Amino acid sequence: MAKLIGPSCRQCRREGCKLFLKGDRCTSKKCAFERRQSLPGQHGAARKRVTEYGLQLREKQKVKRAYGILEKQFRKYYEEAERMKGVTGENMLSLIERRLDNVVYRMGIGASRTECRQIVNHGHITVNGKRVNVPSYIVKPGDVIAIKENKKDLQMFKDLKGMKIIMPKWLEFNSEKLEGKILANPSREDIDLNIKEHLIIELYSR
Repeated sequence: MAKLIGPSCRQCRREGCKLFLKGDRCTSKKCAFERRQSLPGQHGAARKRVTEYGLQLREKQKVKRAYGILEKQFRKYYEEAERMKGVTGENMLSLIERRLDNVVYRMGIGASRTECRQIVNHGHITVNGKRVNVPSYIVKPGDVIAIKENKKDLQMFKDLKGMKIIMPKWLEFNSEKLEGKILANPSREDIDLNIKEHLIIELYSR
């Protein structure tokens, strides 16, 4: 199965913002982006002229890297969003935000989206009582997300009990029961990444 490889912190430096790919490290003094914000590579510190296409491409790459999505799947989200009613860019971000691995991350079950993708892959998560091990599974309002009953004794999940977790208003999570619920579809205001989605739509519309 294809996957993104290479140093995570290098990706943040390339996109010029924190993508929070390494969990707690991203908020500590060890964060590579805080220590060195220039572009990676031998000529990273040199000024470069950025074209309109370059701006659009960087915006797309930023979203792909933040959520850990490859090009083929990302384009499918765009095509599906285009068929939906409403603003295409906002529809696309809402679809991506509703991925199961991202929902698990937003609920605070894992420290990063990469860790949450692994948690889902290993079959630790249930949706409406059924085990789901597909990170790209799209949740919908009313779905109940929980830690699989026979996995709750794992230390990583025991540490969550009683913890106060701040999350978007479209989600809720009970850290005692290790169970959460999708209250609504995420709106544009609920997505905290600095994304200019109209540039992505312009890129695909060329």
